[in-house]
Amino acid sequence: MSGQLTFDEYGRPFIIVRDQDRQKRLKGIDAHKSHILAARTVANVLRTSLGPKGLDKMMVNPDGEVTITNDGATILAQMDVQHEIAKLMVQLSKSQDDEIGDGTTGVVVLAGALLEQAESLLDKGLHPIRIANGYEMAARIATKKLDEVAETFPIDIKDTENLIQVAMTSLGSKIVNRFHRQFAKIAVDAVMSVADLETRDVNFELIKVEGKVGGKLEDSQLVHGIIIDKDMSHPQMPKSISDAKIAILTCPFEPPKPKTTHKLDVASAEDFQKLREYEQKTFTEMVKQVKDSGANLAICQWGFDDEANHLLLANELPAVRWVGGPDIELIAIATGGRIVPRFSELSADKLGTAGRVRELQFGTTKDRMLVIEDCKNTKAVTVFIRGGNKMIIDEAKRSLHDAMCVIRNLVRDGRIVYGGGAPEICCSLAVHDEADKVSNLEQYAMRSFADALEAIPMALAENSGLNPIANMTAVKARQVKEGNPFLGIDCLERGTCDMKQQRVIETLIAKKQQINLATQVVKMILKIDDIRAPADQ
Repeated sequence: MSGQLTFDEYGRPFIIVRDQDRQKRLKGIDAHKSHILAARTVANVLRTSLGPKGLDKMMVNPDGEVTITNDGATILAQMDVQHEIAKLMVQLSKSQDDEIGDGTTGVVVLAGALLEQAESLLDKGLHPIRIANGYEMAARIATKKLDEVAETFPIDIKDTENLIQVAMTSLGSKIVNRFHRQFAKIAVDAVMSVADLETRDVNFELIKVEGKVGGKLEDSQLVHGIIIDKDMSHPQMPKSISDAKIAILTCPFEPPKPKTTHKLDVASAEDFQKLREYEQKTFTEMVKQVKDSGANLAICQWGFDDEANHLLLANELPAVRWVGGPDIELIAIATGGRIVPRFSELSADKLGTAGRVRELQFGTTKDRMLVIEDCKNTKAVTVFIRGGNKMIIDEAKRSLHDAMCVIRNLVRDGRIVYGGGAPEICCSLAVHDEADKVSNLEQYAMRSFADALEAIPMALAENSGLNPIANMTAVKARQVKEGNPFLGIDCLERGTCDMKQQRVIETLIAKKQQINLATQVVKMILKIDDIRAPADQ
C-alpha cells in the first residue's frame, strides 16, 4: 500500500493513500458479515450431498464436459469461485481430501455451521477473538471426547469382514451403492494387497485404477497384476503368452541419431541403398539382442515404424509400443524386471517375469487392453472398472479412491467411531457440559460450537426425508438418558438408531481432522476485519 506523508496547518502528520478512489474497502462488522455469507453459501451447496441419501451435483466446465458427483472436494474444485473466503472453503475441502481422502463434504458443512453461529454472537457484541478462542477450547474438548468413545479396530488380512463394513460406510452415499459390497471388497483387497502391516503404511502408487466404457458396474474386478490400455503392435502377433519373460525398454527401435543437430545428404540411389541397409542391419541387431537375452515379449516406451514391426513379427518377438512412463514403472515393479535404457545393457537377469500376458477385447468396438497376470511381485494390483458411460466410471473411480483412503487410514491408526451423526451429538453434549464450567465470555462461543456440531446430524436427517429437528432431539435425549454415544440418525430406516448395530463405521482420525480443520479455518476467517481490493472485483 503506497502512500504519502504530509502535515496539516497545525503540523500534525497524516498519510494520503494513493489510488483510494480505485479501491474497494470493507471494514469491521461489514467485512465479517461478507465473509460469513460467502462461506455459508458454499456450505449450503454441499449440505444436500451429505449422507447415504445425499444428492449428486452436475458440474459443466467451459469446454462442455459434464461431471456428476457428490464428492465434496470434486464439486468445490470444479466450481468457479470468485470470493476470497469462498476459495478458503475450497482449500479446506482439498486439505481434508489430501490428508484423509474422505469426509470432504462434512468438513465444509461444519465450517459453514460454525460461521453461522459466529454471526449471531457478533450481533450480540462478542469480539471475534473471544469467539475464536471459545471455538478453540470447544474443539479440544470435542477431540478429547472422541478419543474416549473411540474403539480399537482389529485388522486381520485373513478376515477382512470388518474392513469391508468400514468401506461400505464410505461407499454408501456414492453412485456405486447398488453394488457397494462388491466395491467395498475390491477396495479392501486392493489396499491389503499392497499394505505393509509392519510399518503400517500403504503405497497407493502400486494400485492402478483403470476404466473402460461398456459393460456394467458389477463387471468391475480386481486384477492381481497390471492392465494397460495398449495392444500388441502387430495384429498377427500372439494374443496370449504363457511364462512371459519381459524386456522393459525405454530405448526406441530405430537407428541411433547424433545428439546434436544433424543433417544427412543423400546424393544418389547408392547412398539411399546404403542408408536402408544400415537401418535394416541396426533393426536386426536390436531384435537379436532382445532375443538373445531370452525375452519373449518386448514392452517399449517409444514407438517403432512398420519395418521394425515386421522384423519383430518375422523373428517371433511380440511387442507393445507407446507404453507410458508410470505404466512402465508399474510393470517393472510387478514383474521384478529392470527398466533398460540401452539395448547393449539388456541381459537375462534384467527381464521381468509373468505367468501370463493376454489381450482383452471388448464388445464390437475392437477395443483391446493388455493384462499382465501372475506376476513375481503380487503387491502391484489393478482395479478394472466397467460402466455405461465415462461419467459413471469417473465417479466410480472417485468413490473407490475414498474407500481405499479410509482403509489406508485404518491401517495407519486402527481406532474408529460410529457414524450417522452419533459422534457429533456426543461431542455437542460434552462441549455443552464443559461450557457451564467456564466463567468467562468464551462459554457463549463454546455453546455455539456445540450447536454447530448438531448441523451434521440435522443435515443427515433432512437429506433422508426425515424431520430433522424431531429426529435430532429424540436421539440427543436418548444419548443423555441411556449414556450410549453410538446413537445416531437412522438414515436408512432400519429400525434402530444404534450405529454399532447398523455397522456404520468411520475412522477416528478422519473425524478429528474434520473438527480441527473446520475450527482452524473459521478462526482464520473471524480474525479478518478489513478487506482492500480493486474496485472492479
